[in-house]
Amino acid sequence: MTDAVPPPTVPPRPAQRPSERLFHGDRFVDPYAWLLDPDDPEVLPHLRQENAWTEAQTADQGDLREAIFGEIKRRTQETDLSVPVRDGAWWYLTRTEEGQAYPIHCRIPDDGTRTAPVDDPAAEQVVLDPNPMADAGEYLGLGVFDVSPDGRWLAYGIDRAGDERHLLRFRDLTTGDETADAVADVSYGFAWAADSATCWYTLIDEAERPHEVWRHVVGTDPARDVRVFHEADERFHVSVGSSRSGDVAVIGAGSAVTSESWLLDARDPTADPVVVAAREQGVEYSIAHRRDELWIVSNHGDADDFALWRAPLDGVRTAPIDAWELVLPHRLGRRLNGVEAFAGHLVVHGREGGATALWLLDPAGGDLRPFEMDDAVGTLAPGANPSFDATTYRFSYQSLATPPSVIDQDVATGERTVRKRLAVLDGFDAANYATAREWATADDGTQVPISIVWRPDAVPADSPAPCVLYGYGAYEITMDPWFSIARLSLLDRGVAFAIAHVRGGGELGRHWYEDGKFGAKAHSFSDLVACARHLCATGRTAPEVLAIRGGSAGGLLVGAATNLAPEQFRAVVAEVPFVDPLTTMLDPTLPLTVIEWEEWGDPLHDPEAYGWLKAYSPYENVRDGEGSAYPAILATAGLNDPRVGYHEPTKWVAQLRDHGHRALLKVELGAGHGGPTGRYDAWRDEAFVLAFLLRELGVA
Repeated sequence: MTDAVPPPTVPPRPAQRPSERLFHGDRFVDPYAWLLDPDDPEVLPHLRQENAWTEAQTADQGDLREAIFGEIKRRTQETDLSVPVRDGAWWYLTRTEEGQAYPIHCRIPDDGTRTAPVDDPAAEQVVLDPNPMADAGEYLGLGVFDVSPDGRWLAYGIDRAGDERHLLRFRDLTTGDETADAVADVSYGFAWAADSATCWYTLIDEAERPHEVWRHVVGTDPARDVRVFHEADERFHVSVGSSRSGDVAVIGAGSAVTSESWLLDARDPTADPVVVAAREQGVEYSIAHRRDELWIVSNHGDADDFALWRAPLDGVRTAPIDAWELVLPHRLGRRLNGVEAFAGHLVVHGREGGATALWLLDPAGGDLRPFEMDDAVGTLAPGANPSFDATTYRFSYQSLATPPSVIDQDVATGERTVRKRLAVLDGFDAANYATAREWATADDGTQVPISIVWRPDAVPADSPAPCVLYGYGAYEITMDPWFSIARLSLLDRGVAFAIAHVRGGGELGRHWYEDGKFGAKAHSFSDLVACARHLCATGRTAPEVLAIRGGSAGGLLVGAATNLAPEQFRAVVAEVPFVDPLTTMLDPTLPLTVIEWEEWGDPLHDPEAYGWLKAYSPYENVRDGEGSAYPAILATAGLNDPRVGYHEPTKWVAQLRDHGHRALLKVELGAGHGGPTGRYDAWRDEAFVLAFLLRELGVA
């Protein structure tokens, strides 16, 4: 059997089966609502026809795709190893090998010197090699990956479909044998107890929501597992994880704006969990355990950008909030995101001045020192630091033009050691690329930051340069500057790349997020248009050579911006785009809808929320082609996507064509939200997108 269909000569047109929607006095007829049902006999054939049409329409880009794939491959050091990380009696690392799609997870015994081992494959023990588990093109997602405290057991979870439901297995690393016990429908959360035999995991419900924590003993029948936590509120996701100290595990229950944590005694795993602080609507907190205290980052008490407290502990019982000690007060513009606790120090994560920040905190004296970096446009991020007794702190640094570096900083002296910088082959020289931070003025006068990278000797000297503008703008997620080997295939061809840090993200603190959600969500879309117009007004680019790209909620961003100002763009790439938000938010039976009401609004019960979603939904606001020609559009989807249903981009593309616009749809029939998993498949997927952009921008 094959999925191949004859090359089409006209775009696929799904049947129109009008379905009426009536809410709050508004009537909408949806001709493509039936595409929601993957069991409908016409759905899969239609998706295959879409793929065939897209392949036929881009067939002339085949050589360009192969060239870009080859460039990515040549620039990548395929046989490589990560910086070893000490955890317990072992040093852990990953090894990649030429021709192998997935990293191989290995470890080397610690010789007692606490010095990272040299590259010695003979000394390595393979913990997990995913490569024999999947053939080329097959989906293979690794969710849980956790070694027990004594180093004996590996717990790992495999997703074979892209639906983020994992089969949890246990491997004895002393023998290589696996136990008979296996648990299905496991999410990402996992924690070991101190006995290295008991563990906790999370299960997913029918709405794709991690909602329960269960306790398991390795080697026993999962039917005997004990449920230790259940979250009945559909707005909340549940997670579980180990503390760095090893004394407790933490259950987290969180919605978009509210959180609650519970402590499990890792040394008494059959004991019931104990709440840290009872949930309060709109109050969020995260915790780190250290000896007989918790360190808590929270926005309670009107700390909009969050503050840091120390809370006494009695076993796993936390002192009441009024007994917490304020250590770092709230300061507007300094967003605290979290804290890590170690035996002798703490590290605070956050943002300041629109950039990432890390601070070293002395728990005894309260001294706070920033991790200083030279380039304000770069990105600092925590590294792997599993050891509670560590005296160095590992972090990473990268920018749009600088490959990621792994850096160790001595906590006492501040001395830094660069352990590894991502190797970029084939003559790469970071000095050939330039970066900048500029500010666009939004419609309401707000200044919106833009991060830009380009190759000065490749961009046109006497005309605007082709440019790809990227954005996201939701969930307070930040799109901080990151390095990409694949992106070099754009830059070296004279295409600039920019990130629009629009409202709805977290780049400038909590207010930046809140000014781009609910009734203010339209700011995200107008901000993206303002950034595009700024880049054109300053001569960097022009509408006829400007493309926009975004995925998931970023797909909503570029879809709505296209409706808002279609004349501003030449091409659009919307990956697994959330482009039918009103229909989805009206259906509480769909996965994640109730959870998402705290991000987008509840149009089912709130007429005002219905109104603002109706006003910007890309699917419901497509303009007619005559007089408002749209840019060329490429949308992608994953048939097994549990986050954004494949039907949303499928319906949107059909609607675009109905209004006279040119749109293509590429559907992964065996994957989910993240697309292909193996690195070679992922490179080919990216090469497809880049070839589309280059051709539409007139570069190749």
